[in-house]
Amino acid sequence: MNIIGWIVVGLAAGLLARWIVKDERSGCIYTMVVGVLGALIGGALMNATGRNGINEFDLRSIFVAAVGAVLLLLLLKAIGGRSMRRRR
Repeated sequence: MNIIGWIVVGLAAGLLARWIVKDERSGCIYTMVVGVLGALIGGALMNATGRNGINEFDLRSIFVAAVGAVLLLLLLKAIGGRSMRRRR
């Protein structure tokens, strides 16, 4: 998959993940970065289970990337939630 494909998959997966997690941060670049990192996380998890990661531009790739992005956003919320509680 070329760089344009990764950007499109990342943007779609990031939007889906932000909608699922109800992330309040905004921005196209932030959404795309979350989606692409989610694609890397999701692809690595799929490879670890013995299945194909993200190879093509299709709905399965967007789903795998969205699952990885949701995991990333939940991790970021958990880390951010702890630091906010310490400040009070």
